[in-house]
Amino acid sequence: MHFRTTSFPVCEKGTSGPPGGQAVSSGCESWPVQPRTTGRGPWWRSVVTDIRPLQQSPAYRRLFLGNTVAQLGQQMTSVAIAIQVYSITGSSFYVGLVGVFALVPLVVLGLYGGAIADVVDRRTLALVASAGLWAVSVALAVQAFAGNESVWLLYGCIAVQSGFYAANNPARNAMVPRLVGVELVPAASALNMASSNLGLTLGPMLGALVVAWHGFGAAYAIDVLTFGAAYYGLLRLPPMSPMDKGPRAGLRSVADGLAFLKRSPNLRMTFIVDLCAMVLAQPRALFPALAYKVYGGGAGVVGLLQAAPAAGAVLAFLFSGWVSKVRMQGLAIVLAVIVYGAAVGGVGLTDVLWIGVVFLAISGMADMVSAAYRSTILTVAAPDQLRGRLQGVFIVVVAGGPRAGDFVAGSLASSTGERLALVLGGLACVLGVLTATALSRQFVRYDSRHPTP
Repeated sequence: MHFRTTSFPVCEKGTSGPPGGQAVSSGCESWPVQPRTTGRGPWWRSVVTDIRPLQQSPAYRRLFLGNTVAQLGQQMTSVAIAIQVYSITGSSFYVGLVGVFALVPLVVLGLYGGAIADVVDRRTLALVASAGLWAVSVALAVQAFAGNESVWLLYGCIAVQSGFYAANNPARNAMVPRLVGVELVPAASALNMASSNLGLTLGPMLGALVVAWHGFGAAYAIDVLTFGAAYYGLLRLPPMSPMDKGPRAGLRSVADGLAFLKRSPNLRMTFIVDLCAMVLAQPRALFPALAYKVYGGGAGVVGLLQAAPAAGAVLAFLFSGWVSKVRMQGLAIVLAVIVYGAAVGGVGLTDVLWIGVVFLAISGMADMVSAAYRSTILTVAAPDQLRGRLQGVFIVVVAGGPRAGDFVAGSLASSTGERLALVLGGLACVLGVLTATALSRQFVRYDSRHPTP
C-alpha cells in the first residue's frame, strides 16, 4: 500500500498536529507524517522488519544504500588496523591505544561539528567531511603498500579519521527525521542500525580474509572504492538547511546544547547507560589476543570475533517489526544493556570458540535494541534547532565510548588477562546500569506516546 506524505505542524504540548498523530513536546516543527492505517495486516508484519522508510522516501533510500555499501569497506579497515597494530607491537595495550587516539578528536570535534550542523546546510557539511574521510582511507592504503612499520603513523591516521567522522555523522543523523517523518523514526533507527551492523558482520570477516590473502593494503584499498557509494548517496540528497538556525557555531552554541542536555534527564540517561556498556564492557580490543592466545587461531578468528556481535544485531533486526510498538522505551534500553553486559562477561567464562561467538552474538542483539531506542528518544524529544548539537553528543558517546572502552579493556587485560577482563567488564556494566537507574527512576517510565526530554 502506498501513502501520500503530508506535512503537519507538530507543536509543543500537543497544541496541533495530524489527526491521530503524535505530538512532540520539543518545539513546533513541520514534519512529513505518514497517516495511520486502519485494520490489521498479516501477523508477520508486526514481527519482521519495518521497511516503510525505504519505500516511502527515495532520498532516505539513497542515503541508506550508500551508507550500507560504505560500511563494508570501513569495517574492513577497522579490523585491518587492529591486526596491523597487533602485528607491529604484539600487545593488546597498543591495540587499546587506538581508541585513545580516536577519542580526543571525537570529543572535541563531535561537539563542535554538531554545532556547525545546526547553522549550515547539513548535506554540504556531510559532503565536506566525507571527502576528508575518503582522503584518510587513501592514506591508509598508501602506508600499507609502502610497508609501514610505525604504529605512530597509524595512530595519526586514526586521529584525523576520527575528526572527520565527528563532523560527518551528526550532519547525517540530523537529516534523517526530515527525510522520513516522525512516525517512521523508530523504523529508520532500526534500519540505520541494520546498515551499520551488516557492515560490522561482513566487513571484519572480509577484512581478515583479505589481510590473510593479500595484506593490509588490499583491505584499505577496498575501503577507498566502497566509499564512493556513500558519497554518491549524499550527492543525490536535497539541500538540508536547518529549519530554525541557532546562534553562530562556537563555544556558546555548544554550551547551549549541553545546557539543554543538563535539563533533559531522559536524554541524559540514554547517554549514561550506553557509556556503562561501551566503556566498561567493550571487548573489541581483546579480540586479537583472544584469537591467538585463547582460541589458538589467527586473523580469520579475529574477523569472526569482530563479526559475531554485528551478526547478532542483524538477526535481531530481521525480527524488529515490534520495535515501533514498544511504548516503555526507557525500560527496554535498561533491560537490553543489562543483557549486553551479562553476555560480554559470559565470553570470559569459556575458552570454547563457538560458545564465545554465541555470547558475542547475544551482546550484539541487545546492543541493537538499545541503540534503536536511544536514537529514537534523542531524535523525537530534541528540537530541530538543537538536533545537530545533540547528535554531536550522541556521536561522542556512541563512537567515543567504545574507544575509551578499548583502552580500559586493553589496560585491564595487560594486568589480569583477557578472560578475567571480560568478566569484570561485564559485571561493571550491569552494576553501573542498575546504579544509574536507581538514581534516575523516571527513565524506566519514559513513554513514547508522551516523549519528554
